[in-house]
Amino acid sequence: MPDKTFKKLYVDELKDLYSAENQLVKALPKMAKAASSDELRQGFEDHLKQTKQHVERLDEIFRSLDESPKGKKCTGMEGLIKEGAEAIDEGLEEAVLDAALIGAAQRVEHYEIAAYGTVCEFATILDEPTHADLLQETLDEEKKTDKKLTDLSKGINTQAFKGSLEAEQKRSDQARKQQKRVA
Repeated sequence: MPDKTFKKLYVDELKDLYSAENQLVKALPKMAKAASSDELRQGFEDHLKQTKQHVERLDEIFRSLDESPKGKKCTGMEGLIKEGAEAIDEGLEEAVLDAALIGAAQRVEHYEIAAYGTVCEFATILDEPTHADLLQETLDEEKKTDKKLTDLSKGINTQAFKGSLEAEQKRSDQARKQQKRVA
């Protein structure tokens, strides 16, 4: 009979996060490489270091529970990463790609914020204060990363929009020139 206890749910949620964080460890270098903004690239590189710390914290929790972190794949994170990869492959203009990367990264952060908020509360209910503290530390870092992405997006999104307007104007001017030649 499968274990259907609250503690089992807690461990399963932690395994899901462990999978999610490890998928991010693989995805963030690709996002950094695709970013044209130095500031965005640096942000992804910094978050990679932070994500490795998140994995270490989860490892610590699993050791204290005498549980293996393996055995579960986070399909939610897999989907979010796939969407980010699709943006990279679309051949977008640099600033537009950076805007898309920020959007993908923020969806990831929001997913993590929800997941860490959940397991942090579970740890509190299970009277695991050390776990709750470690999970809260990660939750706070995820919120800070989301805020940094929001702040960074303001300039990048404006740049992407202006670049798109300029490109559209150029296409429109070329179309008018072409019509004049035909006429």
